[in-house]
Amino acid sequence: MAKIFPAISAQQLRWLLLLTTLLLTAGFITPMLTITKFMVINNSVSIVSGIWQLIQDGQILLFLIIATFSILLPIAKIILLFNLLHPNTTHPNRRKRLLHLMHDYGRWAMLDVMVVAVLIMTVKLGAIASIQVHSGLYIFGAAVLLIMFITQRVIQLNNND
Repeated sequence: MAKIFPAISAQQLRWLLLLTTLLLTAGFITPMLTITKFMVINNSVSIVSGIWQLIQDGQILLFLIIATFSILLPIAKIILLFNLLHPNTTHPNRRKRLLHLMHDYGRWAMLDVMVVAVLIMTVKLGAIASIQVHSGLYIFGAAVLLIMFITQRVIQLNNND
């Protein structure tokens, strides 16, 4: 079977991961949606402002779920990827442990939770509000896709070693 993507070195993946980290950070703070209620009240929401609002509204469980899946797990996955791509991470047991961690916990992060959250919000507010999507959603989505791509390439690099 032919390879879809050309070979990428660990150094190139580190640079791509750095860019991804910047995109993810921008995705956290850039407005994703503007909610217009009753055609009068506008409220722009980013991930950070949204979870902050959840704390202020006393929605602790929802805050914990969204903060964990949309912020903490992506950051943890990036840290794991940086560790795997670090030139001094050569001990096979350490690499195997990091790959196991990334595989077990990384799949729970980001994209699916974000899509579900947007869908729930759209359905719940459809009758009384309209939602306009902004660049933050696309930036965050691009970061998620890049993390998925880098993860796959890191696994391939480690399987080739």
